[in-house]
Amino acid sequence: MTPRLDAIGLVVSDMAASLAFYRRLGLDFPEGGELLPHAEAAAPGGMRLLLDTEETVRSFHPGLRLPPEGTGRTSLAFRCENPAEVDALYEALVSAGHHGELRPWDAVWGQRYAVVHDPDGNAVDLYATS
Repeated sequence: MTPRLDAIGLVVSDMAASLAFYRRLGLDFPEGGELLPHAEAAAPGGMRLLLDTEETVRSFHPGLRLPPEGTGRTSLAFRCENPAEVDALYEALVSAGHHGELRPWDAVWGQRYAVVHDPDGNAVDLYATS
């Protein structure tokens, strides 16, 4: 038996803010998830994004130590339909109050690329093939 990557989990400080952010990126979290300690959404292709509040994780892992504020070593990457969508989505997220880490640019590897932060400071890459 070979394990397969099935889901990515994030610990969130504010479930409502995180759900609003990831819904803007097209993930379909259940209505009412803002009031729950755990929420998940299936992405196209079968991968799932799991969100758990800090309190939930501390209920079974009381020694949890979260990293200090700032950029971490992990990012989630969302493929857009085209370069114009990268620009529009970046502007929509920044206009909604999210931190824009890197404005859209034409990367040397042939993609339109941008980076925003989710409400907990996780990097979220937006890209499209040029």
